Amino acid sequence: MTEAMHFQEWLRSLYSSAGLKGSELEDFWSVLRLPVSTSSLLGLGALASLTAYWLMTRPRPMPPPCDLQSQSVAVGGNPSCRRSALLKDDKLLDFYFDDIRTGYDMFLRGLQITGDGPCLGFRKPGQPYEWISYTEVAQQAVALGSGLLAKGCQANPQQFIGVFGQNSPQWTISELACYTYSMALVPLYDTLGLESIIHILNLTEISLVICDREEKAASLLEIKEKGSTPTLSCLVVCKDLSPELVERGRKSEVDVLKLDELMDLGRQNLRDPVSPQPQDLAVVCFTSGTTGKPKGAMITHGNIASNTSSVIKILEGSFEIKQDDVSISYLPLAHMFERMIQLSMFCHGARVGFYQGDISLLMDDIKTLKPTFFPVVPRLLNRIYDKILSSVNSPFRRALLHFAVRRKQAELSAGIVRNNSLWDKLVFRKIQASMGGNLRFVLTASAPISPTVLSFLRATLGCLIFEGYGQTECTAGCTFSLPGDWSSGHVGAPLPCAMVKVVDIPEMDYYAKNGAGEICIRGPCVFKGYLRDPEKSAEALESDGWLHTGDVGQWLPNGTLRIIDRKKHIFKLSQGEYIAPEKIENVYMRCATVLQVFVHGDSLESFLIGIVVPNPEVFVTWAKDQGFVGSYEELCQNPDLTKIVMKDMQAVGKVAGLKSFEQIKALHLHPEMFSVANGLLTPTLKSRRVDIRRAFQEQISSIYSKTTH
Repeated sequence: MTEAMHFQEWLRSLYSSAGLKGSELEDFWSVLRLPVSTSSLLGLGALASLTAYWLMTRPRPMPPPCDLQSQSVAVGGNPSCRRSALLKDDKLLDFYFDDIRTGYDMFLRGLQITGDGPCLGFRKPGQPYEWISYTEVAQQAVALGSGLLAKGCQANPQQFIGVFGQNSPQWTISELACYTYSMALVPLYDTLGLESIIHILNLTEISLVICDREEKAASLLEIKEKGSTPTLSCLVVCKDLSPELVERGRKSEVDVLKLDELMDLGRQNLRDPVSPQPQDLAVVCFTSGTTGKPKGAMITHGNIASNTSSVIKILEGSFEIKQDDVSISYLPLAHMFERMIQLSMFCHGARVGFYQGDISLLMDDIKTLKPTFFPVVPRLLNRIYDKILSSVNSPFRRALLHFAVRRKQAELSAGIVRNNSLWDKLVFRKIQASMGGNLRFVLTASAPISPTVLSFLRATLGCLIFEGYGQTECTAGCTFSLPGDWSSGHVGAPLPCAMVKVVDIPEMDYYAKNGAGEICIRGPCVFKGYLRDPEKSAEALESDGWLHTGDVGQWLPNGTLRIIDRKKHIFKLSQGEYIAPEKIENVYMRCATVLQVFVHGDSLESFLIGIVVPNPEVFVTWAKDQGFVGSYEELCQNPDLTKIVMKDMQAVGKVAGLKSFEQIKALHLHPEMFSVANGLLTPTLKSRRVDIRRAFQEQISSIYSKTTH
């Protein structure tokens, strides 16, 4: 065999090992058959080696877990009722690991994997993160749980323990202490309001509440002093505690002590763990109370295990949570979304780092922690998106950014997700560094996100970004986008633990036969009803287990679900037209100048109006382009600029297909964001519609009195 033939044979084997197949390999082989002189072998060999290296290291698409054009399967031949295509049959998933069936089991699995490895992280201002190991967390949970038993609590699921505070290691250790001894957790939070907290304490007949600060304990003690909570007998404070509060408690027959004291009591009276069963109550998670009194959703350990197991099932083969993964904890632990994230991390021996408790310092916490896992809500992603765009102030840089985004989006459409491309190094490096530089996984839920924002951030952050949908009553999620499907405008297919169907809403002209209607869920993730409230439970749950969500969905041809409307907040205008304000608000949020919007209508009026918080990142610059100069607050008061904002919103609404009666006809610009602090958002960042309407009643009345249609 000649030297050239040897060389050609070597090249053929090299290209084959690089993954070339079929026509690709034949094209190269046809070149290799050409006559090759010995003098040109060196140059050709170098070129071939570079080509082969590129072929072997080129990015490859993420393998999807199923056919992405058929992500769900009709149940019983009914296309309006569907389950995950990952299942072999209609039997829904209860557990991924046979021996992991409770929240307690999930933590024990992480303890077995990691042992003395880091578990819970916290930091002081300007300092690096400090870590508590899995072993230490387990020991503290046993000490705290034993202390609860020594204070008269019972080791059974009917024993409710209150936790009142911000996210912290002590919060999570308190939760694990409850799980260790089969007690049920009842989270409390500031924005519930005094009346709601009294309602919860009395409904659950709680005797003991663990508080993060003395101020919270003092507020509960004040309620007790007024005779409003007769069963409350013990308050535990995680941090500093004054002798004055202890004495106040003694006078009201309430034992007030520090968490360390309760743990010391437990160490002196150690008890063996009492493991919960899947059917046992784990959490009574009270709704945010957007309307009426909060309702206590009863979530079992089996609910928790099935929900987390389903996400693990979806990600198997494409993404695995590792020991060195770390999640940033800032979304309220009082709600199921964040708690399910934490338990998923624990199940794999990974870490959870807590923010300092001040949302304005969150980005500094992220840069310090360098999380790989980032649970998030759309409002925050919108802020990140706006900040990126507002930081690009030259035409050249703006053009380069959008070109780079398009190139990365082209890769995404081919199923490729990475952060090491040329565009990542040249354009997106600083953006990724602002998020810590290590992100591997982002999960957004709780509200719809703009497809534009989602697609843009998938490109710029260079990591997996999944979108899910669910609610407290189905533990957390019931649908989830699949690996490999990086399209937007939907919330994925049903989780393996959930069967999802749509049912008719005649008054809104939605019919299941057309693939649209109210979303209903059934399966092992669905809650057991509302605590001691059979009437509300019957409204939410049918006798055969179907949960009515109040959301309106539409099945897409590929078997994914799109959220298109909201049933619960519909109202009529004076001419009889039904209005779903949240759908309209989600459309208007696509307007660049709009940060937050509240759409209001009245059955005595014939048109809609809006309360709009302009986006402070872009509003002043945008107004200047329109010929208006002034501070952010001054511009919000300019009636001429207000009209231009409304025209822009109406244009966006028209493109989105809003009907004429669904468009706002007047608006008020407000310079202060709706927030949890001012009582206009729930802790899960949903609008408190009743409170917003009450806060802006004067402006609403004024607009209607001045506006004619």
